[in-house]
Amino acid sequence: MKNLFVENNLVYRINKKTVHSIISKLKKEFQFKVLFLQINFVDTEQISDINESYLSHKGSTDIITFNYSKDTFNLDGECYICVPDAIENARKYKISVHNELLRLIIHGVLHLLGYDDTKESEKKRMKKEENRLVNLLFNNDLRIIRE
Repeated sequence: MKNLFVENNLVYRINKKTVHSIISKLKKEFQFKVLFLQINFVDTEQISDINESYLSHKGSTDIITFNYSKDTFNLDGECYICVPDAIENARKYKISVHNELLRLIIHGVLHLLGYDDTKESEKKRMKKEENRLVNLLFNNDLRIIRE
């Protein structure tokens, strides 16, 4: 998958070292091991294809997570994050693209840890934890993108 995205003439490069640092901090926070974890930053066409092929949903979405783990202590999975959707979400919620990408990485890892957002009560619990972790991890040292 690509690590360079152009949106409205702005160039976004994904900083892989920062993504690894975020995962390391989450590992310490939750005491899990990573058997395999692939975080893919994709465009709208790619996420739409994955969404339709594997989930029978039409259109784009900001993140899709596939969990192959048998437990929540040994993570084995993949996350597909749609950068154009993240950029649009950042505009919509008036936050930085960096903040939104951080939120999506956290969201994917929470799914791999057993969090779900299908029921309203589960969604609230997951959102509360997501907000806590964004506040914990969001700082200028952890730049996911280079603009």
